[in-house]
Amino acid sequence: MQIPINVPTLGREEIRAVNAVLQKGQLTSSAYHGGKNVQEFEKSATSFVKSKFAVAVNSGTAALQAALYALDIKKGDEVLLPSFTFVATANSVVSVGAKPVFVDVLKENYTIDPDDLRKKITKKSKVIIPVHLYGNVAFMDQIIEIANRHNLKIIEDAAQSLGSTFKNKHTGTFSDLGCYSLYPAKVVTAGEGGFVVTDNEKLYKKLQMIRNHGMVNGYDTRIVGLNLRMPEISAAIAKVQMKKLEKFLDTRRKNAKILSKLISDLDVQIPNERKGEHVNWYLYTIATRNRNKIMKKLNSSGIGAMAYYSTPVHRTPFYHKKISLPNTDWAASNVLSLPIHPQVSAQNLSFISKIMHKALSN
Repeated sequence: MQIPINVPTLGREEIRAVNAVLQKGQLTSSAYHGGKNVQEFEKSATSFVKSKFAVAVNSGTAALQAALYALDIKKGDEVLLPSFTFVATANSVVSVGAKPVFVDVLKENYTIDPDDLRKKITKKSKVIIPVHLYGNVAFMDQIIEIANRHNLKIIEDAAQSLGSTFKNKHTGTFSDLGCYSLYPAKVVTAGEGGFVVTDNEKLYKKLQMIRNHGMVNGYDTRIVGLNLRMPEISAAIAKVQMKKLEKFLDTRRKNAKILSKLISDLDVQIPNERKGEHVNWYLYTIATRNRNKIMKKLNSSGIGAMAYYSTPVHRTPFYHKKISLPNTDWAASNVLSLPIHPQVSAQNLSFISKIMHKALSN
């Protein structure tokens, strides 16, 4: 694709940072607090999202797993989450032995529907995982109210929403635990990586053990843990990327604004921010009943438009469940994400618009 849907924006600084790690030869650290680069990255993460603590791990999935372990979620427990998400959200639940309970989403921003959430709560429910999909902020006020009423914990899946805020508060910081991804397609990358944020010191200390086989001082495993550590090379890349994050977000916002203007006359549902919401524009996602027609035309013109997620989790072979999630099925058939990452130029956006107009005029 000449205009991919998402691509990491890397420069000489990242190469220099990786070389420095390679020259020192300290590629990772099993120390309780992590290596030098890991600690520096964690500091930049807390400073950005305004949380007290951050724990770096080796993927967004590992972040979710660690968060579930930290809350002692196990076999027999139910975790409420949307089906309209990347499968990692559900896989992390299954990996700790718990049962995912799928909840419908709202058509307006593809995040968990508080009304359907209320209906799915049982005596076995322990945790709600709202997903801030495409960078859109879930309706946290209502979700928090539901969680408090039913004595449930919240883990925010903020994998796609680093930099998104609602009333100046960052996604991932509305609850006890927020989980982020640093996969290459995200707004910043570590190559592979993720992190968990919290303001709870007890959970912070637990997370540090969980990412390192439950150990504190050498071979003294105290709780169940795994090797979820972030390598020093990944942390070195992430540390540099965090310095560029504001600039990346500004470019995405500018590109989203231009594209919205260019396609405003088309018969498509354009993404909008609600009052008080400031999204990171990780994925600029429209909805249209002509999705496949437009996508085919864009793809054949070298534009990496993608349907995230044309198969919702509850319809995958492993999770296959006969449940009614009408908005999820609607979204799966209608959404289309368009490239607006920092390497997309004004000329590219004009070309995307031109191809879309051509597709719908035929």
